[in-house]
Amino acid sequence: MAKQLRGAPVAKAIVAELKERTAALRERGVTPTLTIVRVGNNPDDISYEHSAIRRCAACGVSVRRMIITEKANTRTVVNCIREINEDEAVHGVLLFLPLPRSVDETAVRETLAPEKDMDGITEGSMAGVFTGSGTGYPPCTAWACMEILDYYGIDPAGKRATIMGRSNIAGKPAAMLLLQKNATVTICHTKTPDTVKECSRADIIVAAVGRPGTIGVGHTRIGQTILDVGINVLEDGSVTGDVDYENVEHIAGAITPVPAGVGPVTTAVLAKHVVEAAEKFADRRDVEIREAARRAAAEQAARNARSKAKTAQ
Repeated sequence: MAKQLRGAPVAKAIVAELKERTAALRERGVTPTLTIVRVGNNPDDISYEHSAIRRCAACGVSVRRMIITEKANTRTVVNCIREINEDEAVHGVLLFLPLPRSVDETAVRETLAPEKDMDGITEGSMAGVFTGSGTGYPPCTAWACMEILDYYGIDPAGKRATIMGRSNIAGKPAAMLLLQKNATVTICHTKTPDTVKECSRADIIVAAVGRPGTIGVGHTRIGQTILDVGINVLEDGSVTGDVDYENVEHIAGAITPVPAGVGPVTTAVLAKHVVEAAEKFADRRDVEIREAARRAAAEQAARNARSKAKTAQ
């Protein structure tokens, strides 16, 4: 029977760490703040919004909400993002996608400053994920997988990792993050001729297809670690992942359940990104303050020297 990699203890550990970091930020006069931008009233967006607000509150992260009518045009949403970019009191933004057809999604995404992009939706953030430069932040779902591996002591270094799915929010960034951790990574997609072969030889599988039961017994072998990112709602209203959990759990070494696996960690990662962004802001501000003080002292010293020279004359 596989070990369950449950998300709750991972999220709890992240929250405990963030409480200390947000307290330290407040001592420096900075309140880490997230702005949630939602265009329209998609029920799934609203549900995640509520979860994010609760998680941020537990961590000491302040949350603002900017709700825009679904009839809004591109200019309205772009102007909203520009205002947030310029607001130094806001350190991170969660923008729900997709946007209504009336809005140019690309224009909106690329208006958002990468340093305030908490969920890896801008090209700047994705470039940071691919280069490891630290610009922006990776998508919360992909980073949640890394947090789970780290918490449970599963080191990807030297291991084969197979990613099922190549989306920009899960598959591709998860592949890059595992590569940064020195895993040997394979990405499978709809044109991959033999996903069973690719998955069965992997040490770690990340299932991010969005189709229930994609990963079955044939894909797995004894001792594998399986991270199931999929969230699929069945006709009876129940939620399942991309893995045939009931049959695969008897083979794999460790597996995330759905629900209660990766999901709970994503909101904790969101809060963590906001705190990191706030810390970077505080560091930049402190450097600017010290530099301004240094310049002021130098200017005062120069004035004193000129005054002394005049007196000597």
